[in-house]
Amino acid sequence: MNVLVVGGAGYIGSHMVKLLRERGHAVTTLDDFSTGYPDAIVGGDLLEADLGDAGAVGAAIAKARPHAVMHFASFIQVGESVQQPAKYYLNNVAKTLALLDQVAKAGVRRFVFSSTAAIFGEPEYVPIDERHRALPINPYGRTKLMVEQALADFDRAYGLRSVCLRYFNAAGADPDGAIGERHEPETHLIPLVLMAASGRRPSISVFGTDYDTPDGTCIRDYIHVVDLCEAHLAAIDWMDAHDRSGAFNLGNGLGFSVHDVIATAERVCGRPIPVVHAPRRPGDPARLVADASLARRDLGWTPRFAALQTIVDHAWRWERKVAGL
Repeated sequence: MNVLVVGGAGYIGSHMVKLLRERGHAVTTLDDFSTGYPDAIVGGDLLEADLGDAGAVGAAIAKARPHAVMHFASFIQVGESVQQPAKYYLNNVAKTLALLDQVAKAGVRRFVFSSTAAIFGEPEYVPIDERHRALPINPYGRTKLMVEQALADFDRAYGLRSVCLRYFNAAGADPDGAIGERHEPETHLIPLVLMAASGRRPSISVFGTDYDTPDGTCIRDYIHVVDLCEAHLAAIDWMDAHDRSGAFNLGNGLGFSVHDVIATAERVCGRPIPVVHAPRRPGDPARLVADASLARRDLGWTPRFAALQTIVDHAWRWERKVAGL
């Protein structure tokens, strides 16, 4: 296939580019490098453009002639979305709609969208399946839900088939150690814990130890970044086979607490990790765990790197490289 990867210089996008090339597909990366890194792109064609520039985006699509477009170019920080909602609605909604307009005009009929578990808001039950009502509690989640709704309209009006993949907690790094997670600032638990282990941070903060969980800390579902990328390929195959749109939750169906992550990191790194206890953060649910049985059944997708120790080990290889250890 020819695949256009929008946001291919970012964390998940760069791993997607690498996997596509390893599978023999032709890849074009489209990125504005507002949050991505050019050196994270491991081959293929590269086009730099702002998604709001219709002419540049249209030219990129015409050049790539993609069978499918994968979209990873969203801003993802929940706290920042509350403080700067305009930034999130502009990039995550308005610019994505501009991209979709060009995709539809070019006659592309396959689109894979990086959505999020944040569309569900406070969970009414866990594990969370696709039937769970969508009621996001922050601008980030609302922007993702808006795009999901727009994609349904684009399907009906233009025949643009799409698959929305609702990530729970993306984690880990390329098993080969070539690329990994880089956010500025970093907000994800596993890389923050490992930065404390490597000495790039003085400690890791644990926000709340009085939740209704076995050890009092929040429980989350961590899914390896390579497994996420495998799901994107499966999504294209599913659209080709069924010629319709869909939405799938992606997670391991396993919940690990903050203390579980820290203890696992200490075993992997072979050193103690300094911990600072802090008050709860507003809006942090006690448990967020995916029911990904629909993806397993319909996409034929099974995570290969489900063990937390494997996820942390791959992330630690990348952190050691970055830290120069």
